[in-house]
Amino acid sequence: MSNGSLYTHIENRIATLEFGHPASNSFPAELLKRLEKEIHKCSDNPEVSVMVLKSEGEKAFCAGASFDELLAVSNEAEGKLFFEGFAGVLNAMRVCKKPIIGRVQGKTVGGGVGLAAACDYVMATEAASIKLSELSIGIGPFVIAPAVERKIGVSGLAELSLAPTEWKTAYWAQEKGLYAKVFPTLTEMDKELEILSSNLASYNPDALLQMKKIMWVGTENWSDLLSERAAISGKLVLSEFTLNALKKFRN
Repeated sequence: MSNGSLYTHIENRIATLEFGHPASNSFPAELLKRLEKEIHKCSDNPEVSVMVLKSEGEKAFCAGASFDELLAVSNEAEGKLFFEGFAGVLNAMRVCKKPIIGRVQGKTVGGGVGLAAACDYVMATEAASIKLSELSIGIGPFVIAPAVERKIGVSGLAELSLAPTEWKTAYWAQEKGLYAKVFPTLTEMDKELEILSSNLASYNPDALLQMKKIMWVGTENWSDLLSERAAISGKLVLSEFTLNALKKFRN
């Protein structure tokens, strides 16, 4: 499907949100908007105590935003709107009333790293290396930077973003605090994921909500901040430098 897929399965108070796209689980704007709405919907569902965010397949977790849509941006307004896609999802995850567990089975780039950073707890496999490639194409990870910095600090953000062609291992991400646990295989990860999500689903929902609020203290300005960051990226994507870099990358 050109616009990707999104499925939600609710069982035993656990809502599993699974997104997918043929292009390494990347996100066109429509799929980002659907995910944002689904997170809000599950957040307000009294039958849900915990959420699991995962992607389809056994390879890439997420390749970030749609490259085809990025290339189609023709003015600053369109550019800002394009980059606000991930801003909407990150803010939905931030204000969600339920803890979100991330399941990262493979490589993740750009906005995908932002998704992992906005989860409250992340399990990953050894194959789940990460990269912020934005500077290499003339823009920067501005929208997702607050989420990434919140998890791995300014030094980690600098190490990741200023080496945009370098993959960091899953164990690097764990050491920095992005991943809570790293497993050798998918089977081992999914077994532990089932235990954790089931345990969380059995806890007092009010206590989980208060814990969620405490963990996200200090992010109340993100609605404005991420929109401002989207405007920066929206302007940069139209620069001659970026246009040349994108054409080179596409070719």
